[in-house]
Formats: sequence, C-alpha cells, structure tokens
Amino acid sequence: MTNIILLGPPGAGKGTQARKLVDEKGMIQLSTGDMLREAKASGSEMGKRVAAVMERGELVTDEIVIGLIEEKLTSGAASGGFIFDGFPRTLAQADALRELLDRVGLSLDAVVEMRVDDEALVSRITGRYTCGDCGEGYHETAKPTAKEGVCDVCGSTNLKRRADDNEETLRQRLMEYYKNTSPLIGYYYAKDQLRSIDGLAEIDTVAASIAEIVG
Repeated sequence: MTNIILLGPPGAGKGTQARKLVDEKGMIQLSTGDMLREAKASGSEMGKRVAAVMERGELVTDEIVIGLIEEKLTSGAASGGFIFDGFPRTLAQADALRELLDRVGLSLDAVVEMRVDDEALVSRITGRYTCGDCGEGYHETAKPTAKEGVCDVCGSTNLKRRADDNEETLRQRLMEYYKNTSPLIGYYYAKDQLRSIDGLAEIDTVAASIAEIVG
C-alpha cells in the first residue's frame, strides 16, 4: 500500500492524475469536496453534521474533514493505498493528517509537487472547455474540436466553459494557493518526503513521473 499527497495549484492536473492512479493502481482518491458531498448525502451522523454546517453557509472545520478521512482510512476498502487530493491545504491540516496516520497505523510515502509556470497555467485553464453532454474535454489551442463548435465524441454542440475559468478568477485562486498551501512544500521537503515533477508536461509523461515515485 502506498499513500501519497498530490500538491499543486488549481489547474495543475491533480484530479486527472489521481483518476489515472485509481484506474491503474487500485488506489482510492480522497478528494475533500467529494467526501463532503458523499457524507451530506449519506444521512450518517457525520453527514448530518456536514449538512448542518453547509446549510448555515459556514466552512467545514478541519475536525470534520479529518473525521471523514479517518472513516475512509479505516474502512478497509483500499489495497493499493490512498491519494490525498486537496488536503492538506495548510500547515495545521498537515499536522492533523500526520497525527491521524500515526493513530491508524499508516504512513505517508511521498508528497508529489506538480510544478507549473503560472503564465502557462493561466493559458491552459482559460482555453479549456468541455462537452456539456458527454463530458469530453477540449482546449482552444492544445485540443480543439475537429469541427468548430461540435464535440468530436458525441456530436453535441453543447460546449461549455466553467464560470471560474477566467484569468482574473484564476489569478486570485493562485494567490490563495501560494499564500496558504505553498508552505507545505517546505514542510514536506524538511521531512524528506517531497518529490517535484513537471506538471505542465503531457498527461502521460506526468503519469509516468508519478508512477516512478509510487512504484
């Protein structure tokens, strides 16, 4: 079992690489957003706590997120290991995760930093769009549709952009990332757990770099 953290700014491709590891290595992706939505829909005691907080429009506490992660870690569902995607985001969360892993008898094997150039990232994100019917992803320059305005896969003309895929919003998200999350790079470097790769390489190249680390 191998447990890793994927670190990188919005749009670095963490979700894409996590899904590849799930498919190819049998790992389980622990995405904070997915876990919160799942808990809210479950009707469990923890789910009721999550629902109450979200209905009040408040941020879910670190304690609740750690509780959700502990449920996953102790479920016995993962033979291939866990991928922490979007958590930890702060030094306090990193300490809490370390304490949790110690408590349940697991270890963190590597922290993969997906390095990107901000300007290239802005270009990558602002140019992307998806098919609203089948979900296929495209990019204005890197992967345009063969016929303008028509999905290559299903033929739909329902092509959409995310509302927050604009330069102003992305730069704001990048600023938040560097302010809150980038200190984790030094944190894990000091623990000799940090491994850095080029996050702007081709998807398969990035996947191969991560596979070397995961083993």
